[in-house]
Amino acid sequence: AGPTIATASSEERELKELVDRSKTTLENFVTDSNMAWFRDHIKEAKGIFIIPRMWKGAFFFGGEGGTGVFLVKNETTGEWSNPAFYTMGTASVGFQFGVQASEIVMLAMSQRGVESMLSNTFKLGADVSVAAGPVGVGIEGATAALSADMVTFARTKGLFGGISLEGAVIVLRDEDNRHYYGKDVRPTDILVKRSVENPQAAGLRAALARAAEGQASTDQKTEPTPDQ
Repeated sequence: AGPTIATASSEERELKELVDRSKTTLENFVTDSNMAWFRDHIKEAKGIFIIPRMWKGAFFFGGEGGTGVFLVKNETTGEWSNPAFYTMGTASVGFQFGVQASEIVMLAMSQRGVESMLSNTFKLGADVSVAAGPVGVGIEGATAALSADMVTFARTKGLFGGISLEGAVIVLRDEDNRHYYGKDVRPTDILVKRSVENPQAAGLRAALARAAEGQASTDQKTEPTPDQ
């Protein structure tokens, strides 16, 4: 029983760190001056997918991949769910950041976008529509973003940009969800029924609530980011 316990403890620790990094990524996005559209529209999002590290070659050969967390907002109470774990990857040759790792945040703007995340696997641009998020002070791309199921943003070396991620595949991580909640759970149990919870996610959920209420930039503006 010893090795099994040790392995579970290590995996649980890694998942906790992933959730903590997701909170940091969210705060980095909310506080950046170029992310006005993101700040203004996160309150309209029905769900959010955060990947604190998107690695080259980590999912498909020659492509990129990373594990992240998806949370859904209760439309009645405004409360965010506990996180469910997924991996996103792409084999697209044109999907290039030019560096080893990036941060990705994806807003689910429609119910269809949320429902797609309840499946075991799906493809962006095929099963749901996806658009690059508007970045900067202009409104270019804003119309396309508002009509898409998913709106995506990227941050690399402290620089923000919108990225469509069309063709990327998102896959449910059943094992991670089981380790994090201590039993077999489905995405609907975590995101819709909310029959499980992990207190370690409280910080991320609170940060999301602040962001959706337009408070995160005020709360976090004096804190340094990892790039400073």
